[in-house]
Amino acid sequence: MTAPLVDLSAHAATLSPYTLFMQADLVVKGVMVGLALASIWTWTIIIGFGFSVGRTAKKCQQFEQEFWRTDDIDRFYETRGKEELPIARVLAAGITEWRRSTRNKVVDREGVRDRISTTLSSAVGGEVDRLSDRLNILATIGAVAPFVGLFGTVWGIMRSFTAIAAQQNSSLAVVAPGIAEALFATAIGLFAAIPAVIAYNRFSHRINKVESGLNRFSDGFYSMLSRELEQG
Repeated sequence: MTAPLVDLSAHAATLSPYTLFMQADLVVKGVMVGLALASIWTWTIIIGFGFSVGRTAKKCQQFEQEFWRTDDIDRFYETRGKEELPIARVLAAGITEWRRSTRNKVVDREGVRDRISTTLSSAVGGEVDRLSDRLNILATIGAVAPFVGLFGTVWGIMRSFTAIAAQQNSSLAVVAPGIAEALFATAIGLFAAIPAVIAYNRFSHRINKVESGLNRFSDGFYSMLSRELEQG
């Protein structure tokens, strides 16, 4: 006598993501919804920040090239110094400090150099902090989401064991739904965490390149002002 065939399509339907979500209890549902929202938030940051940091890096490179080609720094500053770019704000901070420190008749050259160096370094640090402001969200989601999913997994497995104890039946039909819900919570956690970690590392690399460009510009600008002091 042949064994009855298992209806795989029926099992697939019962283990569909929608069914798993609807069959889960409130705790696991809360975990799934939270992780799904975290995933949406992650992709929103990835898309928005990806375009933003790429456009900023390109404009900063163009700004730097045009700055070093100009013959009139004051005129360049008046026309380009108010742009909403990190490198423009670094330039503005340096020129503002230069004008404040050299407006007196007697100029302390070493003091001017120290103040300009501190101002430029502080401006670069502030711009990098501003650029990387949303990266901490990606880092948090990447670090926390797997553990939140693991919590949902543990809770779902506990429900499975509770069902086994209540029905005194350890068959797969009794255990499978709870375990599937649990593993589904883990999958959502990983779905939120993996893109967040990859994006965090990628964007950190891009911001490091922008920071290197700002430091390079800051060093060159400082050297130019230092030479100006020697000639003054």
